[in-house]
Amino acid sequence: MTDSANPIDDIAFSFEDRLTQVLADGQRRSRAFSSQYAQLWESLAHMTTGGKLIRPRLLIEAHRALGGTDERAAVDAACAMQMLHIALVIHDDVIDNDTIRRGEANISGEFASEALARGAVASEADAWGDTTSILAGDLMLTLAHSLLARLDVDETKRRAVLDIFDDTVFESAAGEHADVWLSMHLEEARSHDVLAMIDQKTAVYSFQAPLLIAAVLAGADRSLIDELAAISRQIGVIYQLRDDVLGLFGDERKTGKSNLSDLREGKETLLVTFARSDPAWAEVRSLFGDAMLSIADGNRLRSVIEESGALMLVESMITQRIENLHRLIREAALPTALSNHLTQLTAECNSRSA
Repeated sequence: MTDSANPIDDIAFSFEDRLTQVLADGQRRSRAFSSQYAQLWESLAHMTTGGKLIRPRLLIEAHRALGGTDERAAVDAACAMQMLHIALVIHDDVIDNDTIRRGEANISGEFASEALARGAVASEADAWGDTTSILAGDLMLTLAHSLLARLDVDETKRRAVLDIFDDTVFESAAGEHADVWLSMHLEEARSHDVLAMIDQKTAVYSFQAPLLIAAVLAGADRSLIDELAAISRQIGVIYQLRDDVLGLFGDERKTGKSNLSDLREGKETLLVTFARSDPAWAEVRSLFGDAMLSIADGNRLRSVIEESGALMLVESMITQRIENLHRLIREAALPTALSNHLTQLTAECNSRSA
């Protein structure tokens, strides 16, 4: 264990050590197959390094704040949440045709580039990269489920945790599906459609699942779990609204993502939904969703979105939701440590630059 005086840091260290151990086992087993399959597992291990670890830290800290004592189960559950995150990120990149993540090639980009270098034609290389990513995401999803199914807790808790996980994957898939549908622009998107998609796609797996699993493992009662469900989903919407703002107006050096990618993809965010009502949108409508969008045209689109008042409106929504969330946290019967942590987490979700 680490020499840190902070017990949460000790548990976080244990989490990272355990995650490395689980992935190392996959790496070891993969060597019995092809070198490409072993490389896939090396890439997955690389993906787990760094990052903010929002989901596993939330689960671990909530579990302790709620009086949980089974740290081994909490750590394994935290590993499962991180693996679920990795799985969904990998699949999301394939769906969005993204080849960059955190400023470097993702699995699709890495494997496609290597195939090209070895003589594959572009279409074959792209298919190879996407195939590898889909399989990598599937492996992480299955491994996450396996960890939760093997938790050394009583049967009632284990079933409750698995139910939360199953519901999370089910609803997250619905959110991803809705995201792609809205981005095809086959019908006019309404703000409540976009908010529902955000709630399903981001809030449920990033914030609700870690909190609810922590509560179940800590033996919390039903009323407290219900309060945490409401709070967590509000945090998730705030997180995603800020993410959408950063996607268009953030510093690429900090976000590690091009601020043209959402515009080229035609991603339907509240910023775009609100901007559509401005007469100036007609002048740039044809640019939105253009896969070859230039920097100059991207700047035009951003200017119209900002001058329409959409950016200011989304910022005001974030502020209002934070005020409502603070009220929910104050009124909930939560331990002080958890209330403080959720308040701080909300502030971090709003103030982040990456």
